[in-house]
Amino acid sequence: MFIKVFMLVVFFGIMVGIGMYCRRHATDVNGFVLGGRSVGPWLTAFAYGTSYFSAVIFVGYAGQFGWKYGIASTWVGIGNALIGSFMAWAILGRRTRIMTQHLNSATMPQFFSSRFDSPALKICSSIIIFIFLIPYTASLYNGLSRLFGMAFNIDYSVCVIVMAILTGVYVIAGGYMATAVNDFIQGIIMIFGICAVIGAVLKSQGGFLAALEGLAQVSDETVSAAPGVFNSFFGPDPLNLLGVVILTSLGTWGLPQMVQKFYAIKSEGAINKGMIISTAFAFIVAGGCYFLGGFGRLFSDKIDIAANGYDSVVPTMLSGLPDILIAVVVILVLSASMSTLSSLVLTSSSTLTLDLLKGRIVKDMDDKKQLTIMRALIVVFIAISVVLAIIQYKSSVTFIAQLMGVSWGALAGAFLAPFLYGLYWTRTTKAACWVSFIFSSVVMIANIFVRSSFPALLQSPINAGAFCMLAGLILVPIVSAVTPAPDKKLVEDAFSCYHKKVLVPQSEALADSEEVEYRG
Repeated sequence: MFIKVFMLVVFFGIMVGIGMYCRRHATDVNGFVLGGRSVGPWLTAFAYGTSYFSAVIFVGYAGQFGWKYGIASTWVGIGNALIGSFMAWAILGRRTRIMTQHLNSATMPQFFSSRFDSPALKICSSIIIFIFLIPYTASLYNGLSRLFGMAFNIDYSVCVIVMAILTGVYVIAGGYMATAVNDFIQGIIMIFGICAVIGAVLKSQGGFLAALEGLAQVSDETVSAAPGVFNSFFGPDPLNLLGVVILTSLGTWGLPQMVQKFYAIKSEGAINKGMIISTAFAFIVAGGCYFLGGFGRLFSDKIDIAANGYDSVVPTMLSGLPDILIAVVVILVLSASMSTLSSLVLTSSSTLTLDLLKGRIVKDMDDKKQLTIMRALIVVFIAISVVLAIIQYKSSVTFIAQLMGVSWGALAGAFLAPFLYGLYWTRTTKAACWVSFIFSSVVMIANIFVRSSFPALLQSPINAGAFCMLAGLILVPIVSAVTPAPDKKLVEDAFSCYHKKVLVPQSEALADSEEVEYRG
């Protein structure tokens, strides 16, 4: 117990200390929200990765999908690395950084407003973010309850409140830069932690090959009659597995807290390095989490899914580990939760301040007042998320849990297509953005209240969210093609940033050999 408590105290002390140290970077709005757009590749890549993977992934999703699909759930982690990280950086990174700086946008709603000359789009997107990020924030605490109960016998409410307060302290003090530096440290913990846990769990089952052989002996007639289905290449249900891959991988392209990481990139070199680093991080952390969860059925004699739910799978797998490894797991899950929580509350507070309050509700808002309001809203958002998490844990309220499940699909479904086409296609129209916003929001909210009316495949919030993302990619170009073209001058101004000439060393770009003049 001393080792566990000591490691927690050191961990929290470092996090808060970094927040205090980074106060000098948070003296204005640009520094507080974007770190002055001067964040290097390692910090940006780790901030992206740690915001991506939270305790929801490690405890909830890894346990649930590992139980349902067996070792094939590793495909989710691979998809997260290739689609959610590598392709996201390659396709969105550079263009996002260039155009958002050109349009002077610090948030996704500001981008929609400037790119399509529509303050109404800014207000609508801000409301969507506010509605769906709060319950998503509350969900981050879910994975902590069983782990802390197993390791410390500490009341869940105390754990949630302490974690929320300490996260709030370093975010309020240091803003984005404190979040990025802490994310880097938390990311290192996550990498080593997941590797150590996988090794220990497989060792407890006799090693990797023995664990695979044991998984081949597991059968579940309610899932599939095929023998060895849980250690097969695509598992017992490839179609629903594909829905999980799409939602959790493609979804990052439209989530405001993820895309906002590209706003702060320092340079061209940082984009290329960040792409490689974040992809490697995702392979290890996401791939490791889902790979670990795939062996959950080896512990089926100790797990009662009907009574305790899927959240009990991973904690049960870890309960037999040595105390020092359990302490590492607790720090790992805390790191995953705190990094994502800090990203979400910073996104929520900056969006509400800059896109809803500024110039409308609060007419005269200078830089100092904006910082004060953002910091106050961080406190409000964290307090709301704590209350929701405790209510859900201590009562039979299910509405909150359902809303958490659809928040990812609603946000990514609404924003992915308008943002992507807005960066690349001059013909994208304001009407197409409205269609995407409304379509995904309505579908995902309907999935909460009238889920039984949906087709069988789309009754799952995961499949419904994946459907909304793919539908947006089709709807936006169709609606853009049949609605009036945007103002030519507006479009030319937005895309002019891509045509500016810049000088680079020849080591980065080869010159035309006929134009090169060699000098002795």
